[in-house]
Amino acid sequence: MEAAYSTRQLKVAREIQKDLAEIIRSKGMAAFGGAMVTVSEVRVSPDLSLAKVYVSVFPSDKQHDVMSRLESDVKMYRGELGHKIGKQLRIVPEIVFWLDTSIDYAEHIEELLKK
Repeated sequence: MEAAYSTRQLKVAREIQKDLAEIIRSKGMAAFGGAMVTVSEVRVSPDLSLAKVYVSVFPSDKQHDVMSRLESDVKMYRGELGHKIGKQLRIVPEIVFWLDTSIDYAEHIEELLKK
């Protein structure tokens, strides 16, 4: 699946993932109601103007609260990201947060296998 992405897209996506993870970690778990938030993947559009940021939330019952908090603060995250990568990119991409449900899916499969 990664074959469709250019080397530049992959490099920018990795840098955004690293920097956003650091920004979110600096807020602390208290900022998210005690939930642990992990940036699991970032996908960047070909023109580098949009970044889809996939986050996983533990425990999963706090997913809705965390996602609404992230979405309401998206401008602040983009601003902080701009301070970190502004020298490397002409345009700081718009950020869209998506919930990564792969952990929930894995837990569901594990439960099914136990039966």
